Amino acid sequence: MLQGNAIIGQSGGPTSVINSSLCGVIQACQRFPEKIGKIYGMRYGIEGFMREEILDLGKERPEVIESLKTTPSSALGSCRHKMQEEDFPKVLELFRKYNIRYYFLIGGNDTMDTIHRIEAYCQKEGYELIGVGIPKTVDNDLFATDHTPGFGSAARYVAMSVLQAGTLARDMKRVDQFVVFQTVGRSAGWLPAAAACARRNEDDAPHIILLPERPFETEKFLAQVQKVHEKYGWVSIVCGEGVCFTDGRPISASATNDRFGNTEFGAMGGTSAAMILHQMISRHFGWRGEFQVTESLQMCAADRAMPGDIQEAWACGNRAVELAMEGVSGVMVTILRDSNLPYAWSLGTAPLREVALGEKPMPDDFIDDENLYVTEKCLEYLRPLVGELPEYVRLGQVE
Repeated sequence: MLQGNAIIGQSGGPTSVINSSLCGVIQACQRFPEKIGKIYGMRYGIEGFMREEILDLGKERPEVIESLKTTPSSALGSCRHKMQEEDFPKVLELFRKYNIRYYFLIGGNDTMDTIHRIEAYCQKEGYELIGVGIPKTVDNDLFATDHTPGFGSAARYVAMSVLQAGTLARDMKRVDQFVVFQTVGRSAGWLPAAAACARRNEDDAPHIILLPERPFETEKFLAQVQKVHEKYGWVSIVCGEGVCFTDGRPISASATNDRFGNTEFGAMGGTSAAMILHQMISRHFGWRGEFQVTESLQMCAADRAMPGDIQEAWACGNRAVELAMEGVSGVMVTILRDSNLPYAWSLGTAPLREVALGEKPMPDDFIDDENLYVTEKCLEYLRPLVGELPEYVRLGQVE
């Protein structure tokens, strides 16, 4: 029986429910005192760990740990550190120093790659270690899982924002003829697609959805904007931040790369995709309009967190520990969709090496033929995760 201490870290961008996964890991570790001694937390991910920035989570009050379920952001702090060859001996040295035998990281593709590489290095050096990953990302582009904890709450944030902003834009259309709402998401359109859940009536927002999976065609886009405006007198557009022209250039006009080589659109004070689209429409039609870029608010809006999302996030953290206690290592916990109506789910696993290399863009049959909206099949997938949205009344509907 492997005995030692456990350590938990969070990496990458936060979600509204990432701390629920942290809660799940801590509470599950506490159920196995015969195998797990101390429960440590990495401050600022693997980068902080290498500086020995470590918390003894066992000293925290039970009510504080329980309240993590509804606390947004990353309670342990985060990082975007890409492991270099010289880092591995340092990590192993600290694992030995603190007798770390159980290693849990909550994150996305790059985080799973970090666990996989550290576990492989420890095995090569003859150090017994069990490493299990817990999924997290609002982008929902993580391979091998139906969806990621955090996506449902972020998707609801987007749908609610577009619903409310669309109601405003419809009533203000004699002043502002269009509105552009931008979501996060480098290369996957799951979040902008979620905006479609807000549309109940034909003239409701959104009217156009631009997805990173499809190239942006200026003339086609402007033609659709004009068509919608002629029909309704206003236009609601939702775009993912990573939408690019056919030659691969981001329409945001500026981008930088993070330490993993991932593109960060509109970073370092650059121009956002929504701003470019706003300028394009204003110049072409001479209309006044708005653009809305909420950035990280989608990742931390605890007031819009889905109860089911909180539950799934906690369950993923809890299951990671159960797997470790069974001697399972080198895997990430996954969510399986057992049925759509009624929505039901269960948990599975996927090898870390596969998750680290894969991505999950939106399927082709989730995107309409014009590449400017989503299909009913996409909405069937999204609705259970977004949940019921409020219905707002309109005046003048009496016949």
